Amino acid sequence: MSTELRINDRIRVPEVRLVGPNGETVGIVPTEQALKLAQEADLDLVEIAPQGRPPVAKLMDYGKFKYENAQKAREARRNQTNVIIKEMKLRPKIDAHDYETKKGHVVRFLKAGDKVKITIMFRGREQHRPELGFRLLQRLAEDVEELGFVESSPKQDGRNMVMVLGPHKKKAEAKAEIKAAKQERAAERAAAEAEEHAERTAGREAAEKAAATTPKKERRRSENLDPDIDA
Repeated sequence: MSTELRINDRIRVPEVRLVGPNGETVGIVPTEQALKLAQEADLDLVEIAPQGRPPVAKLMDYGKFKYENAQKAREARRNQTNVIIKEMKLRPKIDAHDYETKKGHVVRFLKAGDKVKITIMFRGREQHRPELGFRLLQRLAEDVEELGFVESSPKQDGRNMVMVLGPHKKKAEAKAEIKAAKQERAAERAAAEAEEHAERTAGREAAEKAAATTPKKERRRSENLDPDIDA
């Protein structure tokens, strides 16, 4: 429903198809009568379907209605996940090291719940060997099949060949897993720090206890070894 609905005296039509506050159908009644019913029930008369013949109006608490709609819209925006398409470009004769690096980026994108557009760029005579690009895309799709699937099969696009990979996990699910992994690592670090602190404290206490139980050596006065000198 639109938030800019006509209510109460702004409804100018002579009659409306009236709906009660609990969704029950009252029937077609003069607008003046509908307004009177709204006032008696301490509610608003809201035109919810102006395109109807006659328009449909409902008895409701319009302030509460607007508030609940705003809450629903806010919750929908909070839960909405924006689909992000990352792009990775490769050459058909890419070397093994570069391929592994590019594949690593694709893996990271898919784990984060993002789609990945893979573009094979052909140059010069490479344009006459599209099978090179197709085999490369096929290899990449097989290497990451545990994380993603081929959403758009390889297609020739001018000098390029394009394929789109989609993640198996939704964006929200991927975010939740990443957050959980971060929390787990933080908990492990905190536990390790606590253990290290306990070990240091125990060592210090042991050293202090040992020092307290060790008898101190009695210091003697120095004796004068020269008999001709009075003590």
